[in-house]
Amino acid sequence: MQSGDETSIPFRGGLSTEELARLNRIESELREGIGSLDKLGPAVSIFGSARSSEDSWECVAARDLARLLSDHDIAIVTGGGPGVMEAANQGASEGAGSSVGLNIVLPHEQLANPYLDIDLDFRYFFTRKFLLIRYAIGFAIFPGGFGTVDELFELLTLVQTGKLYPRPIVLVGDEYWRGLVEWLTSEVASGGYIKAADLSLLTVVPDAKGAADILLNYYHTQISSTP
Repeated sequence: MQSGDETSIPFRGGLSTEELARLNRIESELREGIGSLDKLGPAVSIFGSARSSEDSWECVAARDLARLLSDHDIAIVTGGGPGVMEAANQGASEGAGSSVGLNIVLPHEQLANPYLDIDLDFRYFFTRKFLLIRYAIGFAIFPGGFGTVDELFELLTLVQTGKLYPRPIVLVGDEYWRGLVEWLTSEVASGGYIKAADLSLLTVVPDAKGAADILLNYYHTQISSTP
């Protein structure tokens, strides 16, 4: 047995020293995140690729959407990195709302973008995702890879299972998302793996204005009018 093997670490109360340290780090991330965002107010979380170039349509649209929402004093929360995230945080910084980045520490370092009022670093994806969801009144999902799709399907699962109160989940870019929606319809729903009504949990729009219309309508009718 190698000395670095977890099973060689002394146990305390059924948990290894390394497991106890991990639990402490998880608690610390949650405490710091909740403490930093507790007074944030209504927010929209924007997801999308870190690899998108500044002049790509999705970055331009993310910046426009964030600015439209920020003008209504809605905070913008992203993963804090480059690409779509940076564009959204830039748009937020041009409006009245807060610009928040929840950055993940990766082996190939992802640096936080320069448009953040609140900048938090996370070691664990699940604590980061918890906070990306916790304060959001809605979500805008732009084109992206595994991480973006993972975040989308976690949101759908949480709403479908009643763990998250229904709120707008908007897919921006109908050409990009069309194939996924067609697959969900023709294979997943038709096969009985989800209910056809579950498809109504998401909405596909072509551009920033379409996303802003849905998110702002929800904000003004369901959030700002609530006593």
